[in-house]
Amino acid sequence: MSTDPLSTTFAALSDPTRRAILARLIAGEASVTELARPFDITMPAVSKHLKVLERAGLIARGREAQWRPCRLDAGPLKDVADWVQPYRRFWTESFDRLDDYLRDVQRKEQRHAGTRRRRTPRGT
Repeated sequence: MSTDPLSTTFAALSDPTRRAILARLIAGEASVTELARPFDITMPAVSKHLKVLERAGLIARGREAQWRPCRLDAGPLKDVADWVQPYRRFWTESFDRLDDYLRDVQRKEQRHAGTRRRRTPRGT
């Protein structure tokens, strides 16, 4: 059974360790040892995470003598961004409507407060 690429990308991104690895790779290539350093997990566990990221097309692994650098391949992340875009528009429009509503409520409260002040007799 094959899974669509977007589902594979989301599955790879579902783990915080894998997201942290991708965040580290934004700065540039890194070895498996460098990528493993911040985590309290075994090297085989790190390798499994890297395989998931590689299968999702989010990283590429090279070979330079004894060094096996990993690098970010952000192509699948663009597909995620494209998929999320309509939802971003939805939330932006929702927040804009909320801003309009709150401004309207504030104006009404300010008018109401001004009316109350004018009606309150002095010295009371």
